[in-house]
Amino acid sequence: MVRLSRRAFTSPQLARHARRRSVSAFATPQPYASSCARSSPLSSLSKVDPYALFQPEITHVRSSLLNLLGSSDPTLSEIASYYFHHPSKQLRPLLVLLFSHATNGLGSHFPSNSDVLNDFNSSMPDHTTSFNSPFDLRPPPAITYPSPPPSLCAESAISLPQLAHTLLPTQLRLAQIAEMIHVASLLHDDVIDKFDLRHGAPSAPAAFGNKLAVLGGNFLLGRAGAALSRLGDNEVVESLASVIANLVEGEILQMKTAGARSGVDSPPGGVYLQKTYLKTASLMVKGARAAVVLGGCREGEVWKEVAYAYWRNIGIAFQLVDDILDFSSSTALGKPGSGADLRLGLATGPVLYAAEEYPELEPLIARGFKCDGDVERALSCIHASSGVSRTRDLAQAYAEKAREVLEILPASEAKEALEALTEGVVKRGW
Repeated sequence: MVRLSRRAFTSPQLARHARRRSVSAFATPQPYASSCARSSPLSSLSKVDPYALFQPEITHVRSSLLNLLGSSDPTLSEIASYYFHHPSKQLRPLLVLLFSHATNGLGSHFPSNSDVLNDFNSSMPDHTTSFNSPFDLRPPPAITYPSPPPSLCAESAISLPQLAHTLLPTQLRLAQIAEMIHVASLLHDDVIDKFDLRHGAPSAPAAFGNKLAVLGGNFLLGRAGAALSRLGDNEVVESLASVIANLVEGEILQMKTAGARSGVDSPPGGVYLQKTYLKTASLMVKGARAAVVLGGCREGEVWKEVAYAYWRNIGIAFQLVDDILDFSSSTALGKPGSGADLRLGLATGPVLYAAEEYPELEPLIARGFKCDGDVERALSCIHASSGVSRTRDLAQAYAEKAREVLEILPASEAKEALEALTEGVVKRGW
């Protein structure tokens, strides 16, 4: 049973107004202890700052999350909590809180948390061709209910749904679960990719060894699954459980397509974007959609589809920018300098676009940049091409589609913050 006080997270409007606007500098994240004092790296100038809007809730989510990670083995506890003591963008918990606040009260069963089984959920498109363009909002299938007696309609006025301006304890716990799944994936990724650093500090494999890092990730997934089951909603459990499968599918797809010779706009390029969805956007998408379900949204109500379409587009835009930043020399991203993906044999958006202008990149892509001098030659071609700018244009297109999807939501500070994110994810420098 979730034992969090609902009253504690019903934020007064005056308090929100006092912290809602902040000038962002898109700065490198600082250690978590000082995160509450800094401006958000994702907010847009003169817009609502998403992090400032939910500063107390984010702080609570982060601090109380460690209580879920204890083990009788102190080494396992240390590994499981290792990345939680390092700088973090906290994007996934933030997105859960944002969509919760932007939609709570709109669902027909708010704040009911009874079982919600939704067949439409199982057909969310993730096949390769569905990534050929930014994702449009797709209304759910219409459901026809029996009409009430005329006398009942005459006696009771029909009221439109109103935002509740609050967060549910289950949604706060969901924010923690999303971050636990994300960090588990980082532990596993750093083993697969053989990264020695993350955000300028030793990676978990470097600090504890590969075996313990893998076991730590497995332990986090186990704790996340237990917490997920206690939310008591079948659709939410199914959706978040499928994220773990998506992460594995994305990693396998990346391994299979390493060295693929294709452009971003060609069908194999759709595989690149499909991999981006599975590895990055899936957790964002399904975390936000699950938050809306916990807020009482039922089958046939559009709010779940708004969450899905928005975060599918933003998640892909986020990763496209991440692929761009791989060609900077900064280690703040947790990557070992410029061209880290090339050294892993991966051809991301900037590389695929550059290959259209410099065909000599194709044999380098095909052999996974494994020969001496391949990475240096590829970097030279990429920097001389329009690959980076075209990838940023593609990210901007996805971000603009995400902003368009939000038009259906009622006005709120959370909606303004979501709009600010559509600019922030493209302009960010980390």
